[in-house]
Amino acid sequence: MQKLLFLLSGFIITSCSVIRPTPKTALVDGLYLQKIDNLARKVYVDIEEDVLRIHSTKLSSGKLNIDTLRIIDLYPEQIKDKSMEKSFFSKHSFDVDFLTIPLKYRFARHDVPPQLNTTLNGAVYVGYRIDKYVVSYKPDFLNRSVRSLTHYGFSWGIFNGLGSTDMNSTNTFNRVSQEYDGVVWNKGIAGILAINNFTLGISVGIDNLLDKNKKVWIYESKPWLGIAFGLNLN
Repeated sequence: MQKLLFLLSGFIITSCSVIRPTPKTALVDGLYLQKIDNLARKVYVDIEEDVLRIHSTKLSSGKLNIDTLRIIDLYPEQIKDKSMEKSFFSKHSFDVDFLTIPLKYRFARHDVPPQLNTTLNGAVYVGYRIDKYVVSYKPDFLNRSVRSLTHYGFSWGIFNGLGSTDMNSTNTFNRVSQEYDGVVWNKGIAGILAINNFTLGISVGIDNLLDKNKKVWIYESKPWLGIAFGLNLN
């Protein structure tokens, strides 16, 4: 049952990445910081069909106004000689994800060597996120430059959720003879890196067993390292 749930979760996450880009990975309408010659300015990006329309902004009387006269258009295709420069945009935001942690590395405890656990774990992740977008043009054989978009995302924060662990005599000082799947409360910190549709996270956390055998479980409140995959919720 656990393997089935794990495969289903992985399929859902992978499908969401393949079928359509999320608002985090796509450059959508909104305010961004544009970097030009090591200087950053706030601009408004308006997506009109396939054209990226960049509006300057200015602060007046404490209010940010969008300049509708000074506009730069980035078309899907441009003449090669005029479109080789890259455009850099970034955005900072509050991040809420659902994390699955399919792999945990537990350090050696007493006579038990290090362990790799592959039981199912899920958690809600809350963090701070920075998204960077690079708009560039790649030349083709027809003297045109075709626009491409590369996305980089960085996020760090905390997570909290539930998981399962194998309970047996080895990890309970031989105090538990019956083998069963224990429910654990997992929590910790995580960092997430995203490149286009690929997302990978590294997590550090602790587990608390939610039954009477927590006092004899050798991994109770002990740190572990994990690999995490995220599904964006906001």
